[in-house]
Amino acid sequence: MLCATPKAYRGGCRARRRPVPGSGTRAPFAYAVRTRPGVGPDDAAHAQEPPVNPIALIGAGPSGLAGARALSRAGIPFIGFEAGPDVGGLWNIDNPRSTMYESAHLISSRTTTEFAEFPMDSTADYPGHRELHRYFREYADAYGLREHFRFDTRVTAVEPVDGDATGASGWRVTAAGPDGGTTTTEHSAVVLANGTLAEPNVPGFRGEFSGELMHTSAYTSPKVFEGKRVLIIGAGNSGCDIAVDAVHHAASVDLSVRRGYYFVPRYLFGRPSDTLNQGRPLPARIKQFVDTRVLRAFTGDPVRFGFPKPDYRIYESHPIVNTLILNHLGQGDLRVVGDIDRFDGRAVHFADGSAADYDLVVLATGYKLDYPFVERAHLNWTSAAPELYLNVFPPNFNGLFVLGMIEASGIGWQGRYEQAELIAAYLAAARTEPDAASRFRDAAAKPWPDLSGGYRYLGLDRMSYYVNKDAYRRTVKRMLRTLPTPAASVAPATSAPDPVRDAESGAPKAGTRA
Repeated sequence: MLCATPKAYRGGCRARRRPVPGSGTRAPFAYAVRTRPGVGPDDAAHAQEPPVNPIALIGAGPSGLAGARALSRAGIPFIGFEAGPDVGGLWNIDNPRSTMYESAHLISSRTTTEFAEFPMDSTADYPGHRELHRYFREYADAYGLREHFRFDTRVTAVEPVDGDATGASGWRVTAAGPDGGTTTTEHSAVVLANGTLAEPNVPGFRGEFSGELMHTSAYTSPKVFEGKRVLIIGAGNSGCDIAVDAVHHAASVDLSVRRGYYFVPRYLFGRPSDTLNQGRPLPARIKQFVDTRVLRAFTGDPVRFGFPKPDYRIYESHPIVNTLILNHLGQGDLRVVGDIDRFDGRAVHFADGSAADYDLVVLATGYKLDYPFVERAHLNWTSAAPELYLNVFPPNFNGLFVLGMIEASGIGWQGRYEQAELIAAYLAAARTEPDAASRFRDAAAKPWPDLSGGYRYLGLDRMSYYVNKDAYRRTVKRMLRTLPTPAASVAPATSAPDPVRDAESGAPKAGTRA
């Protein structure tokens, strides 16, 4: 942000992670081709029909659409599963699983966020959620991606076929459809792209609050604040957005915080702040030195507004891209209070010994990473997040791939698409050029690259899958160059047969545009 690089990697200063023991001793995952009777594996690789066990892609939000586009371009057959009624994921406020609220906009600018091949048709620097949902619908339609997905279909289980955790036998996906019925399909691999902001993080508190208690995931409209005494716990980007909403409707608004924050204005020198000095990243310490002083000049010291002094350097935790909160603090529209000690009826007692009564407490306490339909052992889950090579590949290469498990200032949806390209290139190589895929796996068996960009990130659960934008994208592009470009002959650029739909219709499913 500001004068060059955004941030992030999982803990930054931690020792580089190594693959799980024994991961290089068994036969690795390969993109399976289930042959027809009388056709050998070599012939099947060049058969005119696509494989009968296509890839499963879970999710049609930004990451899922990136995956669908990359798989389509590589000619890899897949079937998509989306729990909501349309593409867009959480950006579709009408999706029952969406955590969006009416005032939500991008906190990164349009040009640093959009897919490179499909610029947004917008003049807004920070578009709102409805414009973004329209963008995803147009993206899906432009590349024929919607036809690959089964909507209103929620995946409930992803399990290895025959209990073979190596993935060599494939993966069984169980899903609940719109009619309430359950279907089970088998796939040679599964790409998990169901997002990182769906499972609310609800901390425990001493005592009991007798007023209304809600998590920001349930917040949609500021009407909920009308005339109420409101306490918002947490001052992340959503918490500050919602506090700004609340001051126009609530009787009073307090903001409970535990640590200090850095506040970044959306505009600097008349331009979106994250567009300054793009492509020329500064070393971490120099950037932190420069940007800290720039922020002091533009926003002042947040301590004077009641925030604690940060006990870390800028970009070692996610900055707050919202300076309206400082304006309202300066106007006396809300106040900062300390950490929570306990609840007692309508009273909330704070760690400094003070207390106040409230009608509504809003938990702006973030989200937990969650892939509830697959056993954590299959994703090498060790603490708050899976330990994956490049945040994508389980170190035993078992046929599961995670798409979108990255957070970084400015990485945008293009960063997710580059992840998807890497998955697609690996899948294609595993099928047609196994030596190249083997070399890729060998690289994952060595010490993993440092993706922190030199930043020492706070050891928080929510920072466990952070990467530095520049370090990450540079590494992904380098690894992509080690794999052959998927050829058009890998498979027809059409949808694979859907075993469930075909069984229901009694006829083969026609191909669709990739």
